[in-house]
Amino acid sequence: MELPRLKNKDFEKLSHLIYTDYGIKMPMSKKVMLEGRLRKRLKANNLETYAQYCDFLFSKAGMAKEVVHMIDVVSTNKTDFFRESAHFNYMNDVLLPEYLEKNNGKPLQLWSSASSTGEEPYSMAITIEEFLKKRKLFEYSIHCTDISTQVLEKGVQGIYDEGRVVNIPLKIKQQYFLKGKDENRKLVRVIPNLRKKLTFDRLNLMDSSYDTPNDYDIIFCRNVLIYFDKATQERVINKLCERLKPGGIFFLGHSESIAGITVPLQTIKPTIFRKI
Repeated sequence: MELPRLKNKDFEKLSHLIYTDYGIKMPMSKKVMLEGRLRKRLKANNLETYAQYCDFLFSKAGMAKEVVHMIDVVSTNKTDFFRESAHFNYMNDVLLPEYLEKNNGKPLQLWSSASSTGEEPYSMAITIEEFLKKRKLFEYSIHCTDISTQVLEKGVQGIYDEGRVVNIPLKIKQQYFLKGKDENRKLVRVIPNLRKKLTFDRLNLMDSSYDTPNDYDIIFCRNVLIYFDKATQERVINKLCERLKPGGIFFLGHSESIAGITVPLQTIKPTIFRKI
């Protein structure tokens, strides 16, 4: 049986919630997409219409238990290992040598603030491990956060389809990934020593402040701000910069910029900034 369509008034309520609480723009042009993504939540809650789902979501019980699942299916989580490789090259060629020279062996603290399923922070870790091979002179840790509990669980597990690592050089794959034993499933898993360097926590970038365990030397916030309007981008970057050490480095995605907003960042290269 085909579901009744999502009514405009219900879409507008959902859109307002998604934007106000999570910063994600949801114009009417995305109504069909939202319908499709919410179908599994109707099924999970044994509901027959979108109207019933909205009534449940906005109830006390729904806001306590369902809203986190709703945002899991709404948020976009496209990512790859070594996506935008220029950032990892810059880490290896400039940032890590600079850190080694100036910080006398202090632990390096990094934050992947929209870590999705973990490919970004594991790429950060591999970059550091490769740099440290001949120089075991500092420890590091990577804090990984995302709004989606589902993608965080994947990051914790560190298990990926073999196709996800097809473009990684063979030498790197052999050092940092274990092949699964099931020939039919063709999975790989990040090695335990690398997984230990990462901690994963749920965090909403729209929160009024960020309760993180550290102030950071490097923050990645890539390909998430494109879903926010300019005012929200400015608020989020400023809150992130509160947790970035003076002189710390901030990375944005290739389609993002700080043009037209007031933030304490100085451009080093396109999408690479230093806190001032």
